[in-house]
Amino acid sequence: MKKCVISCIAAVAALAVAAAPARSSTRVGGRTGSGASAKAAQGGEGKVRIEQFPRPGRQSTLNAPHVEGGSTIGNNVYSKSSTRRWIVLEAKYETFDNWTDQLNFTWHVMLDADKATEKDKEDRGKIARFSYYTVTVSYMNIPRGTHAASVCLPPACLERFGEPGAIGIVITNKDGEPIVLDVQSEIKGIDSHPKAVDEAFWNNKGIMEKEVESKNGERRRLVEQRQGLLDRSKTIWALVNPNDYEQVVQ
Repeated sequence: MKKCVISCIAAVAALAVAAAPARSSTRVGGRTGSGASAKAAQGGEGKVRIEQFPRPGRQSTLNAPHVEGGSTIGNNVYSKSSTRRWIVLEAKYETFDNWTDQLNFTWHVMLDADKATEKDKEDRGKIARFSYYTVTVSYMNIPRGTHAASVCLPPACLERFGEPGAIGIVITNKDGEPIVLDVQSEIKGIDSHPKAVDEAFWNNKGIMEKEVESKNGERRRLVEQRQGLLDRSKTIWALVNPNDYEQVVQ
């Protein structure tokens, strides 16, 4: 009788295990967590999740922190220095291994000139509607827990080329294998949350190589790639909450 009961219990337990949903790691582009930007993936070095994704638009602009100090040229040179704002893109992410050797964050940022803070009709007629920036920042010796990653654009970019209309992040491990992908976009024609890197806007020739006709009949690119997207540690923002950021690979 005992053997029969034990056999029945074992059979029921086996059925329960078989029926239970498998706990699988999310691949690049998959969704986990609460919110559209919560991502997790099992890479070569363990699980990484973006907890908070930077938002497009004015929400990602800030006045520079004030630092006391002397100057040989006196007070502010630029008359609008107190009101100039930086584009500061910050992501909060979580790692689950005790230590992760390296994570590479490749940022893709599209600025919309229609939302430039300094309106100059003559200049506006010369520049592309959208300005595209990209940079990779690598962090090393990352302990388990919550961390931050950030890149910045100086005030002149916001004033001349506009607010960030689309933001993309690809996280790869030390071997360059993609772990996490996400995109947030407010630009018509650029989709948020692509399922694969190949589907992201920076790999879409229909967007990146599109030409439009200007008012004077000339054809020009809709998107122009520019330089200047900076790792946070190379800007004044390096002084703000420095312990939130891990060591940058030089």
